[in-house]
Amino acid sequence: MRKLFILSMGMLCTFVSAQNINDVVRYSSDNLQGTARFQAMGGAFGALGGDLSSLNINPAGSAVFNFSEFTVTGSNYNRDNSAIYGNRTLNTDLNSLEINQVGAVFVFKASDDNPWKKISLAVNYDLVQNFDNQFSAAGSSTEGLDNYFLNFAQGQELGNLRTFDGERADDAYLDIGSSLGFGAQQAFLGFQSGLIEPNEDVDENTGYFSNAQYANLDQDYTQVTSGYNSKFTLNLAGQYQENLYLGASLNFHSVFYEKLTTFSETGYDSASDVQFAAFDNFLQTEGNGFSFSLGAIAKLNDNIRVGGSYQSPTWYSLTDNISQRISVTSPVANPNLDLINFNLVSIFPDYNIKTPSKLTGSAAIVFGKEGLLSFDYGYQDMSKAELRPTSDPAFAGENDLIAEQLRNVNSYRIGGEYRIERVSLRAGYRFEESPYENELILGDLTGYSGGIGYSFGANRLDLAYNRTEQDTNAFFFDSGASNSAMVNRINTNVSLGFTMKF
Repeated sequence: MRKLFILSMGMLCTFVSAQNINDVVRYSSDNLQGTARFQAMGGAFGALGGDLSSLNINPAGSAVFNFSEFTVTGSNYNRDNSAIYGNRTLNTDLNSLEINQVGAVFVFKASDDNPWKKISLAVNYDLVQNFDNQFSAAGSSTEGLDNYFLNFAQGQELGNLRTFDGERADDAYLDIGSSLGFGAQQAFLGFQSGLIEPNEDVDENTGYFSNAQYANLDQDYTQVTSGYNSKFTLNLAGQYQENLYLGASLNFHSVFYEKLTTFSETGYDSASDVQFAAFDNFLQTEGNGFSFSLGAIAKLNDNIRVGGSYQSPTWYSLTDNISQRISVTSPVANPNLDLINFNLVSIFPDYNIKTPSKLTGSAAIVFGKEGLLSFDYGYQDMSKAELRPTSDPAFAGENDLIAEQLRNVNSYRIGGEYRIERVSLRAGYRFEESPYENELILGDLTGYSGGIGYSFGANRLDLAYNRTEQDTNAFFFDSGASNSAMVNRINTNVSLGFTMKF
């Protein structure tokens, strides 16, 4: 049976494993999802419209439809990760299959003497992010797991890290978490496992040293993530006169995220009390969010269109829970330490993330029925993101870090389509700057895409291939130890969509 315990808001500031700058970046960015046509053209639809996923860029896009339509899209997601750590490189490959888009638009045409030529209502579901991913890293390092626990232990009184006579390790772990918080919990694990020792064996002691002796350690790390960030959109748009389209959308977000990390190390000196250590963590995040968007598209003439849109901040309300387990080969390790496992769940108070707003400017050239070229430019100031409540001391410090380490993000999307009777050939390019001032943490994202569509008259089939590549410095721990692997991430989506007019 799983044991649940809730930490009070006063203990929130000691929890550093989930609510930090990494969450802000995760929920502020999106991969190129949507319909197969949208993906094939690099998502450059801000001045085009006429596609249900174009509502993610410009909500005026639904007014471009001439007929009511229904579209459904499925994608195969391939994750190819190459992780460099120490003196080794490991490759990991993962596939998942999802229905990533379902939606419909309803077009209502007005009488000829009405300046509003038509009104459109649209509902659409899009998978903003598919979190299914995995990578492994293995190599040698001069920095061990003991550093993680020493970081939390310094300043903690030894008396709070002991177990009472007859008290089990899991009961003490739960009690310390409820009364003293996450930081004291980690110090407890380090002390009870024998990885760290107090400078003095008195309850008032607040200084600690490592009990492990080593020069180089052989370490293995695996991170497995799963879940989604999805968006359900309600859209209203209209065509005014012949050349102006206006629209607005309400967006309802749903988040489910899980991250499992496993870490182990060997290679301690023969004289070391510690000969093996393993430490695993499981994080689960659930929540929802809200945003809105406004946009316009104007036809300057028969060939040129321009568009502009505003995407509001997204206000997320999230809840984290975490489980841990540790195993250390040491003569002074608590023999009941295996009772602390994934059946013990720490639930933390709800918190909020406000992602920055985004502005998009677009232009397109339409060559009659033969084809088109489209360009989108996006601007988002990531330094304006916030963790809330801002009154929490840890969030205040983390928001200062966000303002210092994150920056303006410029993104560029180019797409084209060429039609040969019933066949449409498509291609796209995408470039998005890193949100970090230090691009060694997370590099720029580049993407290429292509696809083909075939029209059956009222119905259409679309196939798309979309590839993105990005480098990231993946840290094994959020604090205390700086162990990290350089990971090259290549994400490839192959999508098939069906569109039906009605």
